[in-house]
Amino acid sequence: MRDTGVQLKAREVALRVLGAYRRNKVWPDLSLSAIEANSGMPPAETALATKLVYGVMQNMALCDFYAASFSSIDLKKLEPRVLDILRLSIYQIAFLTKIPHRAAVNEAVTLARKHSNPRAAGYLNAVLRKVSMAASAGELPEITGDNEHILSVRYSHPLWLTTELCKLLGQDGAEALLKANNSSDMPLTAQINSLLTDTEKVIRLLQSDGVKALSHEWLENCVEMSETGNLTSLKAFKNGHIYIQDVASRLAVIAANPSRGSFVVDGCAAPGGKSFAAAMMMGNHGRIVACDIHNTKLRLIETGAKRLGIKIIELYEKDSSEQIDEFKGKADVVLADVPCSGFGVIRKKPEIRYKTMEEVAPLQELQKRIIKSLSSCVAPGGVLLYSTCSVMRRENEDVTEWFLSSEQGQFVSEGFTLPGIGEIPGGMITLWPHINGTDGFFICKLRRKR
Repeated sequence: MRDTGVQLKAREVALRVLGAYRRNKVWPDLSLSAIEANSGMPPAETALATKLVYGVMQNMALCDFYAASFSSIDLKKLEPRVLDILRLSIYQIAFLTKIPHRAAVNEAVTLARKHSNPRAAGYLNAVLRKVSMAASAGELPEITGDNEHILSVRYSHPLWLTTELCKLLGQDGAEALLKANNSSDMPLTAQINSLLTDTEKVIRLLQSDGVKALSHEWLENCVEMSETGNLTSLKAFKNGHIYIQDVASRLAVIAANPSRGSFVVDGCAAPGGKSFAAAMMMGNHGRIVACDIHNTKLRLIETGAKRLGIKIIELYEKDSSEQIDEFKGKADVVLADVPCSGFGVIRKKPEIRYKTMEEVAPLQELQKRIIKSLSSCVAPGGVLLYSTCSVMRRENEDVTEWFLSSEQGQFVSEGFTLPGIGEIPGGMITLWPHINGTDGFFICKLRRKR
């Protein structure tokens, strides 16, 4: 039996999103959000399209390995759109048990006829039937080669990145991280707006909207949600009772520990989660200056603060890699959540894994400029909190160690305690998806001497 029109439309949407990423590096979540907003797609159809897109992005190298094993044509010689259809269909056959293989094959042929040509349709039919037969018999080909190559293909991470992670974590640790990066159906983490409500009330409100919501296992004022549908339509969101922020990002603000009446500078503030968290820890009393180089992002922070009832955030359009003389030596807490590779959030944004070494190499110099610039805003005795959503040493320990050396004793690392984690006596920690269940995230707390 062939799939319904609904499923075919979802596949067409997935094909369109994959094509936009391949041609112009348009992030899949942006493409999917735009399509959802403008197409009137039913929720179930949107969910399927999303699952297909992210499944292919998470397993692209493995899908290509299976395709190459059964193709009579070098994949590099295929029309790019045909390769997209091939990947999309192999993902369904190899990973999705609820979609019949024949449906994946038949609809691939239909997509090829509609978006390519009859010859491509015949090619796809032949290759996918071979893949289907092998998958049904449990005989999909085994990956061979050295361990790093096997991990790279099995979990569809570039070889250079897999090699670096193996050096950092060992092969077993690296495989655990790569596997976690490819996990699916993760709950969405939201923080409770403690200025307006509490966790129990929020959970009841979310459940009234059909959302599955549970209190986080070890972080106070935090809920894990699934089956949210359109997030902005939820009463808890519209009422300003929640904001979206991963546990790791929230822990960074806990480490910084701003208190009631503090003056906080958030140097790279967008999308605003750390400023919001700080405002709640401060009881909406004090001053927070949220800096960002992009005015459009500042406007989003402004909208979020208004929704949450936060009144102490000031917006400041500024490149934080440049000196900020206005706040020199004045801030009790400075948050430096710097631009980074994002390799700690691959499980949420699978396309990030495809960044090249050449793309991420220049980031360290930018990170050094930002931490150096923002450090001048810290008052004597104040805190400088450096963080990234990366797990790479060159963006984390190497930057903070360079900074401490360059400051010649003006700053010292300071230990702190995190809920669910414990004591961090050395003042810096990397959080890991496969260990802590959070985003991959680096936190370093520094104190300026009086």
